[in-house]
Amino acid sequence: MTVEQQARGATGPGRRRTRKDEILEIAVGLFASRGYHGVSMDDIGAAAGVTGPALYHHFAGKEAMLVAALIPVSEGLLAGGRERSAGHPDDPRGALESLIDFHVEFALANPAVIALHLHELDRLPDEPRRRIRRLQRLYVEEWVSTLTTLHPGLPAGEARVVAHAAFGLMNSTPFLGGEVDRRRRAELLRGATLAALLAPTA
Repeated sequence: MTVEQQARGATGPGRRRTRKDEILEIAVGLFASRGYHGVSMDDIGAAAGVTGPALYHHFAGKEAMLVAALIPVSEGLLAGGRERSAGHPDDPRGALESLIDFHVEFALANPAVIALHLHELDRLPDEPRRRIRRLQRLYVEEWVSTLTTLHPGLPAGEARVVAHAAFGLMNSTPFLGGEVDRRRRAELLRGATLAALLAPTA
């Protein structure tokens, strides 16, 4: 699946993987492992088995690849988060568990995208960077709404602190080794995140 499809999870039907998707995924992996400045378009073309002119047919340059990787993921997270929240209108505990399941699956499927976001977002021009930040803020608010409903009296500002702490836990996947299998990693991340967000906040 593409990074966009992985972010969306169950929010919509999948689409056929294209050559552009494959090139983008290769670029994301190289950026995440070597850093943005450590990768050239020639490196990406060589890894993808694509010549320079063919590569530029799909992307204008590395910056365009960053935009193509990060904006659809942010859009997909927001769409998926809203869907999960809406699926439990009268059950904040169920909504929280569904949000955690959704984000953990995303984080396990996309460690390279998470690493790219952590280290390379500031490489983007102002407009796409602002767009991504806005999408992220809206996604955070889905969690804040659920947390303040689950914990009456919890101020929204404090709920944001707790939500961001939970993201830090779930988004640790780029730094996890392979000594624990994927299923168990998912269980551990879900359990730890749920326990943190259910903990008393007083």
